Amino acid sequence: MKVENHILEILQLYEYAMAIGKSLNYKESCDSFLKLILKRKSLNAAWILEPHNNVLKSTYALPFGKDIKSNNQEVLEKLNKIQNNSIVETTDLMSSIAPISISTGKTIVFNLNNHGFLFLYSRKDNITSKDLNQLSPVIQKFAVHLKACRAFKEQEQLLHNLEVQNQELSDYAHMVSHDLKSPLRSIDALTSWLKEDYGELLNDTGKNQINTIRSSVEKMDTLINGILEYSTIGKTSVEIFDVDLNLLIDEILIMIQIPKNIDIEKSILPVVKGDKYRLQQLFQNLISNSIAYNDKEKGKIEIGVEDKDQFWEFYVKDNGKGIEEKYFEKIFKTFQKLENNQKSTGIGLSVVKKIVDLYGGDIWLTSELGKGTSFNFTLKKEPNGTA
Repeated sequence: MKVENHILEILQLYEYAMAIGKSLNYKESCDSFLKLILKRKSLNAAWILEPHNNVLKSTYALPFGKDIKSNNQEVLEKLNKIQNNSIVETTDLMSSIAPISISTGKTIVFNLNNHGFLFLYSRKDNITSKDLNQLSPVIQKFAVHLKACRAFKEQEQLLHNLEVQNQELSDYAHMVSHDLKSPLRSIDALTSWLKEDYGELLNDTGKNQINTIRSSVEKMDTLINGILEYSTIGKTSVEIFDVDLNLLIDEILIMIQIPKNIDIEKSILPVVKGDKYRLQQLFQNLISNSIAYNDKEKGKIEIGVEDKDQFWEFYVKDNGKGIEEKYFEKIFKTFQKLENNQKSTGIGLSVVKKIVDLYGGDIWLTSELGKGTSFNFTLKKEPNGTA
């Protein structure tokens, strides 16, 4: 008979252990585990109190009872003295922190390791030290799981808050861009009319000032578009297609203005999987950057690729001004510029890095002052499904 009882106890402990960790939802975890204990031990109630700024609050009760909120220092002091789990008699003090009416019986109090207290109550005084010893290791594992539940809930809430904030920022960026572009269009139109209607009356200084205004408007428009592009990368899912980079680069070279002193060489490039528009942004920004910062009488830009097993490693290399090593990280940050170039918005390379990150790749550079720079980046051959 003793062997049978021992086997039953082992099976019971195994059942308790199996009930722990079935869900990362706090209430579901408490329900599945504590209902089982109350059923197996013929107990009447279970509840959990957690301390919040020296106030005890009920976070779970079975059966459902009144919410508990107690700042009774005597209660807090007595509970905090329970270093190890213990059985206590029903007293007025215990009654004051129970979610249901209790007047007799015993309660096991489990200290959940600085994460509150678990109470198991029996009206019939059928709780024994054997129950306490049997349940203690299982309750310890339960306490660890509840800690994981709280962490998971906090993480879920944090992710939700980030999603809301990202959406608000995206909406704000679109709203601001619309509000900013409206007066820009008006300024551009007015300066255009002034130039057409009063061009013959303006001297060279006046004409230059109007051209400066229109140039500033154009720069502001480019900056707004850049901010919008940066804020929307990765926000929307797009379909993945095979993109022939040879054709893509040819289209880019037709679109952008290439000075006569710049020679561009392109090796045979692969067909990659991705979003054509994002890949166009990526290569166009790097090529435009190499053109803008090339100070040589005969400028040269090379575009090439190497096969790196699961990745393609691309490079855009030039013989331009070069970049000091201390600026290697800075140039990929938003609005960071190495010199006061009127045509630069300080967004181009940050957009490049964000697109590369989106495709699960890396980007880096090597450079030597006065001799040129090489931007190298990798793209996965099989991207993560969205871009």
